[in-house]
Order: sequence, then C-alpha cells, then structure tokens
Amino acid sequence: MAEYFLRRVLIMLPTFLGITLVIFVVINLAPGGPIEEMLREIRFGAAAGGGGGIRGITHEGVSQEILDELRRQYGFDKPLLVRYGIWLANLARLDFGTSFIYDEPVIDVIAGKFPVSLQFGLVSFFATYLVCIPLGIAKAVKDGSPFDTATSVVVFVGYSVSPIMLGILLIVLFGGGSFLDWFPISGATSDMYELLSPWEKLADRAHHFVLPLFCYLIGNFATLTLLMKNAVLDEIGKAYVITARSKGLPDRVVFARHVLRNALIPIATGLGGFLSVFFAGNLFIEQIFSLDGMGLLFYQSLLARDYPVLLGLLSVLSLVLIVGNLISDFLYILVDPRIDFAK
Repeated sequence: MAEYFLRRVLIMLPTFLGITLVIFVVINLAPGGPIEEMLREIRFGAAAGGGGGIRGITHEGVSQEILDELRRQYGFDKPLLVRYGIWLANLARLDFGTSFIYDEPVIDVIAGKFPVSLQFGLVSFFATYLVCIPLGIAKAVKDGSPFDTATSVVVFVGYSVSPIMLGILLIVLFGGGSFLDWFPISGATSDMYELLSPWEKLADRAHHFVLPLFCYLIGNFATLTLLMKNAVLDEIGKAYVITARSKGLPDRVVFARHVLRNALIPIATGLGGFLSVFFAGNLFIEQIFSLDGMGLLFYQSLLARDYPVLLGLLSVLSLVLIVGNLISDFLYILVDPRIDFAK
C-alpha cells in the first residue's frame, strides 16, 4: 500500500505540470486579452479627449510603438512556451505574478477574497455532511414511510431551485423585502464591525451569513442524502446482512458494525474534496448578497482577462483537487481495510 501511495505522489507532479500547461495555453490563446482591454481604454480616452496629448495615440488607432511597449509590459513579446517556462519558474517560488486589474501581487489579491470563501466553504462542508448522513440513514431505515416521502420532497425542491431565485426569495421573505426584516441582505459584516467585541464580531458575521449560507447548503443536500440512503439500502439487501440476522444478531448491532461501515465507502469519495472548501465560491450568491469572494474574483478576472489571477486560481485549485483524490483513496482504506489499490 505504501508503494501505491508513493507512486501516486510521484505522478502528482507531472499531472500538475500537464494541467498547468493546458490551462496556460488555453487562457493565452483565447480571443481577447489584457492588451485588447488596454487598447480599448486608450482608444476611448483618445476619442473623448482628442488623444489626451499622448504620443502615438490618434483617433484612428494606436501606433506600433505603443503596441510593442504594451506587449513588453505584459510579457507577450516572448513565445508562448517561453512565457510558460517563466511563469512556471515563478510559480515554484510561490510567485503568481502581479494582477493586471488590481496592480497587486496575485497572492495578495487572492488572500483578500479568501476569508469570505473559507468561512462559507468550511461551514457548508461540515453542515452538509452532519445533516445529510444522518438524514440518509433515517430515510433508508424508514424507506417508503411518510417521513421518507416528505423529506424527499423537501430535498428535491431545494435541489431544483436555482441559487438566484432562492436568494431573491429569502431576501423578500426575511431581508426586509416585503415580510420579515430578520437578516441583513448585503456584505459579510456591519459598518461598525471594527468597534465590536470579539464575541459581537462573531455574532455579527453569523447574522450576515444566514441567508447566503442557506443558499450554499440547500442545493448540496439532495445528492449526498440520496447517495447515503441508497448505499444503506444496498447493503441491507446483501447476503451477509441476512446471514447476520439469521444468527440472531440484533438489528442495531448488524447495522452499526456492518451496514453503516460499508455504506460509508461511497461517501468517503466526497471527503477527499475537503481541501476545495478553501476556494469555495458561487458567483450568483456573491452577487446577490454583495459578498467579495472567490466566485466574484474569478468572474471579474475572466471578464477583464486578468491572466495572472486566473492562472493563480486555476493552478491552485488543480493542485487541491489532485491532493484531494489522494486523500479520497486513503479514506477508502480507513473505511474498508479490505480495499487494496496495490493489486
């Protein structure tokens, strides 16, 4: 088993390099780019101010001299693979470059958006598993009962409602729209947040997070709940459970020692994605509730062709997913030692 994990760790590096190469090439070859965005601003300024007195700018366009200078400024004066090699060397030093939009190091830009996404990611991850696993078990035990039917309706309705519609509905109902005014509808904190005590700050954040967190959670419940329910039902119908019951073992013992442990094997797959919660982000939810998180950052960087930020986000997320897959394999073994990936 140790040999298998060693091979996986050794494979991670070429896998990551391959992913980053594809990402870098696709982003750099996509139509448009930071130079085009800059030229659009220059032409707009020239049209509005008669050229603004800037040498090389006319109503008809931009001189070749300025084009060459912009290419040098953004690093596009070198071949694509050379630029990739430079970017990769900088990445090895944890230097993601400088954002074209914010004119700050990419790592600082990401760090500025990180707290909001981290809080939602961690809370939604743990809340989803703490609710869905017991709910799925209860639905399997009471399969076909009114409880099973009612909870299925609730989770499927939550799954089918889009985050945009759900967010608007919550604002109307609980954010002072037309009914109750229980929760704030924008931002992660209050205006007087810095003047509050530590406990008051925690309560203030929790108060602001209720509505957007509900939007984050509700869509995840259906998949995990039904996965847990079906896994338990599948195990209950197997021969070893029938044999254990025929030997006189109480259902509680059979369920706790055998059924539940085997039913958790499919759930272990998702646990490997724990690391991705650090970069959780939902554009629609962040837009509706005015949250400055990873989803909005990625969208704005994509529109503005902020290549350093896009490459930084995608490369880190790719590494997180690769490591998460390795963790999933390890969790498989913890749940069921009979699994042997070395074969």
